[in-house]
Amino acid sequence: MNRGLELLGRSVVGFITRGKPEARPVDAKALARLQSALRPGDVLLVEGSMKVSAAIKYLTQSTWSHAALYVGETGQFSEQGEPLVLAEVEMDVGCVLSPLSKYGAFGTRICRPQALDREGRAIVVDYVLERLGTQYDLKNILDLMRWLIPIPWAPPSWRRRMIALGSGDPTRAICSTLIAQAFEAARYPVLPTVEYAQAMDEEDFEEILHIRHHSLYMPRDFDISPYFAVVKPTLESGFDYRALTWAREPCPAQQQLAAAE
Repeated sequence: MNRGLELLGRSVVGFITRGKPEARPVDAKALARLQSALRPGDVLLVEGSMKVSAAIKYLTQSTWSHAALYVGETGQFSEQGEPLVLAEVEMDVGCVLSPLSKYGAFGTRICRPQALDREGRAIVVDYVLERLGTQYDLKNILDLMRWLIPIPWAPPSWRRRMIALGSGDPTRAICSTLIAQAFEAARYPVLPTVEYAQAMDEEDFEEILHIRHHSLYMPRDFDISPYFAVVKPTLESGFDYRALTWAREPCPAQQQLAAAE
């Protein structure tokens, strides 16, 4: 039974990973800004272009279909000589290291864990690096298969749990769950469930956080988490709107102002 599911999962992966990110022209300046803004422990969300990306974005009602962890310098390089600085889980090859330029031409977002100290970042990074080679949990593919058929038969309240029906095998992972486990190891919250306990004062309530099971996490959770800040490389590099070079053409706002006068 398990072998049959494994073979089915691999067949589906071969189909839905068509259109994997290929080498595209990358804006060198934009890539440099992205590189300078990243810190080890940051989560890089990716829009994605594979067939499965559309299913994940529909299922999660989000722009983001993939998540990678920026681990910093690893001393390893790609065949093109680029430093491998991202740890991610790919469906067909498992947990691997990738160069930043892989997603330089795609829509991305940096999510930074606020107030996470150097020790905490090291725990997160080490957790993921120790799991390089971990295979993708192909049993999750069976759940994503349903969403390749454009029939939204399941109510929205069920969608998050429907993506969590993987094998539970600790030697396997999917992109967002592995990163969620890494932050769990550092005792850093992503989107925990909150219990409100009444203190001695009737008007005083204490928040007690419960760790959400890692299989319930998806890429968008790092974006909407109140504990992660969105970092924009253009602003981080010292944005000055006065230094922008605009095309020499009439500005609609200025035309309206002149007409009003």
